[in-house]
Amino acid sequence: MQRQFEEGTTLDRFIFETTKVHADATGQFATLLQQVALASRLVAARVNRAGLAGMLGETGEMNVQGEFVQKLDIYANDAFKRALEHPGVCAAILSEEDEEATLTPDRFHSGRYIFCMDPLDGSSNIDVNATIGTIFGIFRRRTEEGTPATADDILQSGNEVVAAGYVVYGSGTVMVLAVDGQVNGFTLDPVVGEFFLSHPDIKLEPKANTYSVNEAYAYAWNPKLRRYIDHLKQGGEGYRARYIGSLVADFHRNLIKGGVFMYPPTETNPDGKLRLLYEAFPLAFIVETAGGRASNGSTRILDVTPTEMHARTALYIGNTVNVDEVEAALR
Repeated sequence: MQRQFEEGTTLDRFIFETTKVHADATGQFATLLQQVALASRLVAARVNRAGLAGMLGETGEMNVQGEFVQKLDIYANDAFKRALEHPGVCAAILSEEDEEATLTPDRFHSGRYIFCMDPLDGSSNIDVNATIGTIFGIFRRRTEEGTPATADDILQSGNEVVAAGYVVYGSGTVMVLAVDGQVNGFTLDPVVGEFFLSHPDIKLEPKANTYSVNEAYAYAWNPKLRRYIDHLKQGGEGYRARYIGSLVADFHRNLIKGGVFMYPPTETNPDGKLRLLYEAFPLAFIVETAGGRASNGSTRILDVTPTEMHARTALYIGNTVNVDEVEAALR
């Protein structure tokens, strides 16, 4: 039976009461989530004063994804790694910003979990003060705890995700967490410095009438998808377009209000552009826990097994009927 929590419950209490019911609980998972909350608060504070702290703009470098690195990218990446490497809860930390996995240093215990993250999604929006966020997914390692993590621990299928979440740094800082069969949202009170439950037990209806996609690339899509989007725009079913241009922000809006987000492959990116481990897997786990669906156009996202750390995918994610319709259109 799933436990129901009241609005205003602190994240710490939520973590404690959620994890204590598991007989095999060692405290590592609770500690991991508490450290994620700590890193999120640090990043939120820096985002809120980015201009004053000299954190706007690019570093002049490019990351492994071929994207220009922002100063806040580096800060967020370091903040999460520093928070997670020493408590003995992670065996490896995988980041979109890093070419290789960061294994727990020998001086710390190599813990039970593999942590995958996009430390600052939508970072191209930083300089215009648009919404950005952090996305993360958590796996349980396959090899023996206390030993260095291996490729077998790192390259697991999406079905092995045990928890996932994201943090939105916007007009308020909101952490959405999918764990133990529920999706709950927590809003940071900057005065108290604590996250409080604000969106309990988030559920998606079967269908919604909102779609989110960057139509500037329509010329490079599969023609079947172009016809489907044109059908939505004809207005018979009352569809409306909402597109922010930041994955975490678009997904958050659709999770709360309903809608389907689409990031299709193009001629220049035939495998898709989003990262499986850091973006697609965590969001797919969240949306399915909330009653929705996530697909690459033909296959359930969580059924995919990555062949390398920075594997990419197309993504269609949101309400179940909407994703079904996209798959049918592509067939």
